[in-house]
Amino acid sequence: WYQRRVREAVVSTQSTGSSGINAEYGGFQAAMSTSQKMKDFTSEPMGEKPVTSLAGIGEKLGGKLYDEGFQFAYNVLGQFLVLGKNEDLLVMWLKDKVGANSKQAGDCAKCLKDWCDSFL
Repeated sequence: WYQRRVREAVVSTQSTGSSGINAEYGGFQAAMSTSQKMKDFTSEPMGEKPVTSLAGIGEKLGGKLYDEGFQFAYNVLGQFLVLGKNEDLLVMWLKDKVGANSKQAGDCAKCLKDWCDSFL
């Protein structure tokens, strides 16, 4: 089931040519705290930052990710890379894995994409 959803998302993303992330939550800027969290995260190397340092990931989602074996931000980055740096797939994965909402998952995906654009 999950693999079918991933394939459908890849096909959908390839046919539209866009990530669709902004459209999913209306294209509005994130709250100031998320915006500051994103700036802080993307301004320096990742190192051993906890998963809660990612934009969109608070204590509740961070705890769920930790329980699933994703205690550090680099663990989630690894999943993002496995998914081919596809923001839509990471959004789906976060929703399915830990119950993130569209905004939380979208903020996290954008945060990791921006970090990758700066450091990879």
